[in-house]
Amino acid sequence: MTKTQSSTSLSRRALLGAFAATALVAAPSFSKAAGFLRGAGDIRRLKMYSSRTGEKIDMIYWVDGDYIRDAVQEINHFMRDWRTGGVINIDLRTIDIMAASHNMLDVSEPYLLLSGYRSPKTNAMLRSRSGGVAKNSLHMKGQAADLRLASRSVSQVSRAAAACAAGGVGRYSGSNFVHMDCGPVRTWGR
Repeated sequence: MTKTQSSTSLSRRALLGAFAATALVAAPSFSKAAGFLRGAGDIRRLKMYSSRTGEKIDMIYWVDGDYIRDAVQEINHFMRDWRTGGVINIDLRTIDIMAASHNMLDVSEPYLLLSGYRSPKTNAMLRSRSGGVAKNSLHMKGQAADLRLASRSVSQVSRAAAACAAGGVGRYSGSNFVHMDCGPVRTWGR
């Protein structure tokens, strides 16, 4: 096994653990447990909206160990660079981190997506306006998302994402959002 495969396996194991933990947390109430008892299967779902485009998405993208190609393509389109219209394949690990974090927070509201994929042009423009934008941002690789939940604090969302132990988590309390990515495990901000 190569070093890359090993770190990917660790990330996958951490994500699987996070999903397992959310299933256990969700199971105690009868209304939620009934779905498990009926053999509903293991699903992963992502709920988001964009105030920039006015679009909403509520997508089951993974069922019983398989990603649903059409659902993932819709997520890719939804998370596009809204400034340029550019679309890229969003790294499935980032999508999984977002979904696992949302499950841990036990909310029904969708994430507000502030930034998903960023073209190099968009990243350069944002970088010229702010010192907080990385030159080689993982957003340009489809490996990062900036998200907000109205009903949860930056601290709560970032703790859920960090609990996945599968990537980077940035807290931007002043701007009220959390950065999640599938890069090296690390945290920053306050």
